[in-house]
Amino acid sequence: MDGKKVLGILLAVVGGIVVLNFIGVHIGSIIGFLFPFILIGLGVVGYRNDKKWLGGILVALGAIWLFGKYLGLILVIAAIVLIIYGVSQYRNKRSY
Repeated sequence: MDGKKVLGILLAVVGGIVVLNFIGVHIGSIIGFLFPFILIGLGVVGYRNDKKWLGGILVALGAIWLFGKYLGLILVIAAIVLIIYGVSQYRNKRSY
């Protein structure tokens, strides 16, 4: 893709975001949700295009960001799994 086309697309997207913000549609939370996935996707594309270091760094940053964003959900799921495991161990009264 030509550099002028990329610049044109980038300017159109930024202008669209400004217009949406002006009319009351705030997409900051949507972008905040999608940004780690965008980083991971760009890392995969970089890795496939023989930019192994850059691709690996972008995937790692996206994964860390994604893990940090969903840490509360991951901890709740881990707590539920531990509770289920503990109850199953309590009900299993076999001693070895």
